[in-house]
Amino acid sequence: MIAPAALLARFRNALAALPGSLPRWLLRLPFLLARMLIGVVRSAFGRGRPEPHAVARARILLCMLVFAGVYLAIAGRLAMFASAPDSALARRGLGTDAVASARPDILDRNGLVLATDVKSASLFGEPNRIIDVDEAVEALTAVLPDLDGNELRQRLSTKRGFIWLKRDITPQQQREIHNLGLPGIGFMTENRRVYPGGTLGAHVMGSTNIDNQGIAGIEKWVDTGGLADLHLAGFASDRQQEPIELALDLRVQHVLRDELFTAKEKFKAIAAAGTVVDVRTGEIVAMVSLPDFDANDPARSLDPKNLNRLTTGVFEMGSTFKALTFAMALDSGRFNINSTLDARGALQFGRFRIHDYHAENRVLTLPEVFLYSSNIGTAKMALALGVDAHKAFLAKAGQLDRLRTELPESAAPIVPKRWGELNTATIAFGHGLAVAPLQAVMAVNALVNGGNLIPPTFLKRTPEEAQALGKQIIKPETSAKMRYLLRLNAEKGSAKKVNVPGFYAGGKTGTAEKVIGGRYSKTKLLTTFTGIFPMDNPQYLVLVILDEPQAVEGTYGYATAGWNAAPTTGKIISRIGPMLGIMPRTDVPPAESLLANTTLARAQ
Repeated sequence: MIAPAALLARFRNALAALPGSLPRWLLRLPFLLARMLIGVVRSAFGRGRPEPHAVARARILLCMLVFAGVYLAIAGRLAMFASAPDSALARRGLGTDAVASARPDILDRNGLVLATDVKSASLFGEPNRIIDVDEAVEALTAVLPDLDGNELRQRLSTKRGFIWLKRDITPQQQREIHNLGLPGIGFMTENRRVYPGGTLGAHVMGSTNIDNQGIAGIEKWVDTGGLADLHLAGFASDRQQEPIELALDLRVQHVLRDELFTAKEKFKAIAAAGTVVDVRTGEIVAMVSLPDFDANDPARSLDPKNLNRLTTGVFEMGSTFKALTFAMALDSGRFNINSTLDARGALQFGRFRIHDYHAENRVLTLPEVFLYSSNIGTAKMALALGVDAHKAFLAKAGQLDRLRTELPESAAPIVPKRWGELNTATIAFGHGLAVAPLQAVMAVNALVNGGNLIPPTFLKRTPEEAQALGKQIIKPETSAKMRYLLRLNAEKGSAKKVNVPGFYAGGKTGTAEKVIGGRYSKTKLLTTFTGIFPMDNPQYLVLVILDEPQAVEGTYGYATAGWNAAPTTGKIISRIGPMLGIMPRTDVPPAESLLANTTLARAQ
């Protein structure tokens, strides 16, 4: 280590070697600064036995000098960056690394890739380095005919240091442009998002923009979960990220889309949607909304025609909503399986009349009200409990607030501003309250899984995690009774076409008249079907929605859910059951067996 005296001697010798024409104070300035700094350092370390307060002052001064030096270094570096050309910065900071930040792979529940990054070249220009603009424009438009020659000439005629010319070009285009040897034209490697499934799961996946940032769906959720911050900090430029595992099953997704597409074409519907959900965990195993789009084409994801009807749309769910009314009535203790309701005449509310679609005009037992889908009987149950009790139950079942999932796109339910007896009567059978279909699915899950309301998720979730998140909204015994009614409806009621052999399915039809111009239309219908299987140990729920289906050959002039949504659900169940580990069986018990042992329901 060199002694301070030796350092001072070297400073003197260096100053002596400088030209004599320099001012004397300038020659002595470095010597004085070095001497002051050495003195501060010696005092800070207690050399020379100075006074204690002098040591403290020296140490404070030393800290100030160190911080000042650091700030000066940073300021100098920033000034250098500011004075350097844009393209030089890009090459120095990124080289051939990706400009658009990398994203984690997204996988389905079986490890199949739903979304991944690939490297692609993007073309940039440095106008201030281009020798012949006309030559560059002519050569580039020959390789990239979609470039506007006039706009390109105008942009290349500026004195800017860096401009993008075209993002995401093909390897062939890159080779051809490289062989042109144009000065001021270069390439950068970027990350580009690719969806191998194309339309499969497009509404769930969402999309990214040209800078590989999520703009919709799970991709947008990934960014809100912290990836955007990593982008800004520059720590997301490689692939060292854990993949995201979704609950989606790509095989089930394919079947669901295939059957919905077939049903949409067969029944001439303007749209179709559906989902498959694990009733035990709330995991969304498949979700489809038609018309859909290719996730590799981000522009189409924002087209209003391609909205996700299951989370972004809100609808009056029709008679599928009656299941909630029955669960409320049975759970209250005011009604039981043996209760009867008078359905001999329409309900009158001023100028409004509530009647049954297929009127029986007699006293019905509670199961018959369910089987015949009696609006009158269902409304009377809700009215017997009262408006406040009805509102409280629907709130407890999550039907009066916006449903939040990982998908950023969601819609709030449309709830009556003034909720009176007429509202309760109509909402009881599925009119007057519009909810997101996935919201209704969440409540129906609770009706069959033992009474546990579990928020739905697009991510994988264990049964233990689901139970911790769940909220008991009905008693297990009530859940057992609801399973009985749903299975009975498949055996004897409007859900017969979902009763595919061996899978012991049950469910509820729903046919709602759409509101057109402020009035309910008799010809424009929204048909839904909620199917659950197997009913003695419910595992999966299948929801099918058809928007404005038409009567076709074989439906005998009907366009109601029992003739279109129900058979579609049956086909889906028969195809996805084995995929999900549920094989058809021959020992299918009658619906009454579900009512015989409520102890089993309590255990579940």
